[in-house]
Amino acid sequence: MAGGRGTRLQPLTDDRPKPMVPLLGRPVIDYVKDAMLRAGVNDLVVTTGYRGEDLEAHVNTWAADGVRARVNREATPMGTAGSVRLLADVLQSTFLVGSGDGISTLDLEALLAHHRDTGAALTIGLVEVEDPSSFGIVGLGASNSADVDGGLRRGFVRRFAEKPAPEDAFSRLINAGVYVIEPEALAMVPPATKYDFSRDLFPAMLEAGLPIAGLMLEGLWFDIGEPHHLLDAQAALLGGPEPFLHAGASVDASASVQASLLMDDARVDADASVVSSILGANAVVEEGAILERCVLGDGARVAKGERLVDVRRAA
Repeated sequence: MAGGRGTRLQPLTDDRPKPMVPLLGRPVIDYVKDAMLRAGVNDLVVTTGYRGEDLEAHVNTWAADGVRARVNREATPMGTAGSVRLLADVLQSTFLVGSGDGISTLDLEALLAHHRDTGAALTIGLVEVEDPSSFGIVGLGASNSADVDGGLRRGFVRRFAEKPAPEDAFSRLINAGVYVIEPEALAMVPPATKYDFSRDLFPAMLEAGLPIAGLMLEGLWFDIGEPHHLLDAQAALLGGPEPFLHAGASVDASASVQASLLMDDARVDADASVVSSILGANAVVEEGAILERCVLGDGARVAKGERLVDVRRAA
């Protein structure tokens, strides 16, 4: 699923779809693609919307690595489940769905195995977080009729709650946006209707008694919703808060760049300081400028001696 606009990532998504935002030299969608391939998936369909032509051009390059993939572009936004429902004619057996705008090294083989062991109609990949108040949480039971047990890490989904207050959180497990689905579950999505997995389909399945399984997965997972999530993912993959420079990016020897991401051909001039910031392609930080926790869009410029803190600037 790669059809989102990515408004919370602006200005980084002004000129590219969210799944094409680069991290460590690769678009974020490639990390999800790799997780799918490791699980033995051999046929990929990328559902697109905003700037779908950019994604299609990139997906076509996967063929060089022997990946069978194609793009299905929505004419209008259909929601997460609605976009998958458009492919019902080809999804005639067990299939996986993943969010193309997150960073994932999750063990999807384990998710498939749990799905088969439980006989569920749909299985949700889960990750555990310290503070679930910003996420949709999932409560598991030992069976499809059991009460929620907050200590379980595998089982059947019995309850959902969206962004609970700390005192109301019955679980620290959250939906990682990766699912194993049977055609019978997809058939519950009404055709030609905007429909969402978590908001619409999952509650409908629980009400109908159709079993939903859940499993906490091992591996890294980051929902790239805000720019600082990119820096968090970069630090996790690098093993520390080092800066990363994409192709053509440059930093003057007298400048200081810490815990930041510089996209293609970004430039930091003499005596400038950049901390915990993201510079889009061809962005320029001129001599002596100071940036802290900032995001520059492609081609944006910070003038000589300028000081910016917690600022997003487009070109």
